[in-house]
Amino acid sequence: MLHVEDKTLTLSDGRTLAYADNGNTSSSSLVLYLHGAFSVGDASRPPHVLLDRNVHFVAPSLPGWGRSSPVPSRCAYAATLAADITALITHLHPHTAHKLRLYLCAHAFGTVAAQMLYGLPHHQFPLGQQLAALVLLAPHSPPHCHAEYGRTMTWPGYLMTGPPARYMPFNLVMHVVRMLIAGQFTSEEAAETFMRNNMGAAIDEEERDLFVQWREEHAVDEGQFEREVGRNAFRSVAHSWRGFLDIPAIYHSGWGQFCPANIESDCPVLVVSSKNDYMAPVAMAQWLASTYKSAQLKNIPGSHASAFFHLDEIWNEVFGMESSSLLDT
Repeated sequence: MLHVEDKTLTLSDGRTLAYADNGNTSSSSLVLYLHGAFSVGDASRPPHVLLDRNVHFVAPSLPGWGRSSPVPSRCAYAATLAADITALITHLHPHTAHKLRLYLCAHAFGTVAAQMLYGLPHHQFPLGQQLAALVLLAPHSPPHCHAEYGRTMTWPGYLMTGPPARYMPFNLVMHVVRMLIAGQFTSEEAAETFMRNNMGAAIDEEERDLFVQWREEHAVDEGQFEREVGRNAFRSVAHSWRGFLDIPAIYHSGWGQFCPANIESDCPVLVVSSKNDYMAPVAMAQWLASTYKSAQLKNIPGSHASAFFHLDEIWNEVFGMESSSLLDT
């Protein structure tokens, strides 16, 4: 069992891709996890069910976050992301990349990147032919396909990813927000306080009890999870705020000419939505589940982060869907 945090890969264009990994590096099954905003690739605690299956768990830091270089402004985000991920997986599995069974999982804004990879034609992302399942936790829907994407957003989400951020010149909304919150990320302790306050404001008693139960089952000390979230948030913008500033441009980039009706992959898709998620509206998850082929919607209690406390249950459901899919072929 190997656990490595914060490694880096120098890409062919000279940029850097940071990543962490855990598990069996010789496994024929690879789980690629893509994080959301204000986080970095973290492989310190994969779900037990994945370790029991002897998978290789790989968590890159997305472009512009942490120590990963941003996508150059002249380059298309989806195509560059596909090239970066292909380079990483080929680097980690130089002789067996073409034989891997690939599971793609993402949370929050990371689901935008995951859906780009899922939707790209196979000549642009050949590893897409090896996708065994797509798992979208607290997902965002494609604004160029989902006409009503903005109707159920909260005001903060609407300002940063809705029409205001898209049409305001000079990316003004994001620069103003950055100025307002930058002081909250000057240290790990400050970032922990900021993230703790945001998470705590949305957690009800039911989710709090679930969180305590999850901590006990996974031997996580009180306050440890919050410290890790704060550490990752601090690291995500310690080198650059490009990942944050680029959110509107990425969200409204067209996702590599993404269109759900033309997707070549037909692997099972599990869309997971939390009933009290104020950042990723349930309506987006419902749209995705009704639009993608072979998709199922799983509703769970709790807020934006509650999926992390259901991961073993979620992955067991994914593997059940995969088994049923294989039986049907």
